[in-house]
Amino acid sequence: MSSLLRVENLRKDYPVRRGALRQMVGTVRAVDDVSLEVEQGATFGLLGESGCGKSTLARLVLALEPPTAGRVLFRGRDPHALDRGALKAWRRQVQLVSQDPASALPARMRAGRIVEEPLRVHGIGTALERHTRAAELLAQVGLSPRHAASYQHQLSGGQRQRVVIARALALDPALLVCDEPVSSLDVSVQAQVLNLLRSLQQRLGLTYLFISHDLGVVRHMADVIGVMYLGALVEQGPAAALYAQPLHPYTRILLDAVPSVHRAGRRDRGARPAAGEPSQAGLQEGGCPFRPRCPLATDRCQAERPPLRRVAPDRWSACHYAEQVPERLPGRTVA
Repeated sequence: MSSLLRVENLRKDYPVRRGALRQMVGTVRAVDDVSLEVEQGATFGLLGESGCGKSTLARLVLALEPPTAGRVLFRGRDPHALDRGALKAWRRQVQLVSQDPASALPARMRAGRIVEEPLRVHGIGTALERHTRAAELLAQVGLSPRHAASYQHQLSGGQRQRVVIARALALDPALLVCDEPVSSLDVSVQAQVLNLLRSLQQRLGLTYLFISHDLGVVRHMADVIGVMYLGALVEQGPAAALYAQPLHPYTRILLDAVPSVHRAGRRDRGARPAAGEPSQAGLQEGGCPFRPRCPLATDRCQAERPPLRRVAPDRWSACHYAEQVPERLPGRTVA
């Protein structure tokens, strides 16, 4: 397979302003030197806690915000280097499936008109052709013709998300950026939407950048997984291999924090979730960002930030001790 999307050393800093004059007193690095590739027809899963920079990375990929450094290459073109007209044409190839369908859909527009809107904006087809295309798209995502006349408040959460997906497909994109696409849905509906996304991928040859904090969801969807922590990738590899043998303590802790049916009823449920809260102290001091929460941390981790390095074929880790991450981590209390 060939690479459809490449992200090269992408960085995004936001200014920190204080005082009545809103003077800049520092910066926050939301995305920190991220590089990744998404293969044609595959799903790259981006996994991490809330606030780790996943959604900011999505906005950079979608060219909704400019990067501080680095570049995004989609089929070899950087959307951030395009003029306004070329960027509008580029957007037809990359579409967003957002987290909250209630806020993503106009409240005063019927579902059929919502799906038609991208076609109208890009000047595609006649009014009748757009209407027919919208009906086809709604059927493709499992909705009936009667749903075309519904407003969003008349639809369930799962139906609203199907409308969001239908709208994203209207322009025949090659890449869908799915930013927490099922996190706002009931558990009973999540599997239906995920199965729909997988079916659409197989039928239409779609490529997904799939963002989630839910390990089970990412495992169900992704071919390759990148784990983010404080804006940086700390581990990357094929989904099956990463879940079977994590090569970073943060990934190991995330997996051990998921309840297992095999451990039901037992007091010892493996390693505890990482103590403390994410902090940029490690970034500011030049050490490992995960050091304050890591049960394997040593003086080396305080003095030297580990680079993201190849540990095994198709496996990458940003840990000095990646080859030594145990199956069970010792507990650690962080004040």
